[in-house]
Amino acid sequence: MSEFKIPVSVLVVIYTTDLEVLLMERADRPGFWQSVTGSKDSLDETLRETAIREVMEETGIDANAFSLSDWQLSNIYEIYPVWRHRYAPGVTQNTEHVFGLCVSRHVPVQLAPREHLQYKWLPYRDAADACFSASNAEAILQLPAMLTPVHQ
Repeated sequence: MSEFKIPVSVLVVIYTTDLEVLLMERADRPGFWQSVTGSKDSLDETLRETAIREVMEETGIDANAFSLSDWQLSNIYEIYPVWRHRYAPGVTQNTEHVFGLCVSRHVPVQLAPREHLQYKWLPYRDAADACFSASNAEAILQLPAMLTPVHQ
């Protein structure tokens, strides 16, 4: 594994069938609420593997037990200056790939205390409003369009 983060990440919107979304408050930036996010650990790790790993690390939820779908959406954004030191010199942009994970409303959530302080379930529009990241908010607002009548 490189000493620098790989500027390719996943955003996983965890939601229920009644369109409630799980948000977590960042430990390193209290007041910043977000969905599960994380970078690839290695260049050969697939995006799906990254999503499954990050969901487990951040929430304790086994994404393999639920319906994980690649929404085929990606965002390229400027890395916040406060976090650029984690990337190789000169890296200023990240490509984020969006996934959705439909879970049971009563799924237990176990936060990684170094990453998140607390979590909450919110109706999707309220969750979008609570996100500090514009790309996270935009992904959450896509939720109704991403639902399929029958989970495969």
